[in-house]
Amino acid sequence: MKNKYMFGGGIIVVFLGIMIYLFTQTSVQYEGSFDRIMQSGKTFKATGSWIKERNYEIDKQSKTFSFYMADENGNTMKVMYHGTMPNNFESSTSVVVTGKYHDGVFHATDILTKCPSKYQEQPMQKANS
Repeated sequence: MKNKYMFGGGIIVVFLGIMIYLFTQTSVQYEGSFDRIMQSGKTFKATGSWIKERNYEIDKQSKTFSFYMADENGNTMKVMYHGTMPNNFESSTSVVVTGKYHDGVFHATDILTKCPSKYQEQPMQKANS
């Protein structure tokens, strides 16, 4: 009977240890400026806007999508995403990318786009009577 309790307690301790380790390893930091992202090898969420003048590139051979984005300070960074271009990318007002910066490129694992809202308040026109 005592062995059952020791075995069960051991499983709980191992499970809690694994959960704590995984929780500390998955911390993603949010950064609005690219300066800190370029100096660190950690995973970040970066916010900016697509630089439309520099266009985007789709490489069907390696299945990558790349573009340049600018932060709120005007700093630019090349973003490489292994996957397809997000649906509303061309009409987006801002972009949030998650990933790591290395070798001069931000390697994104996820891209979120913010598109202009069709629910924004429109100016009311007066009806002529």
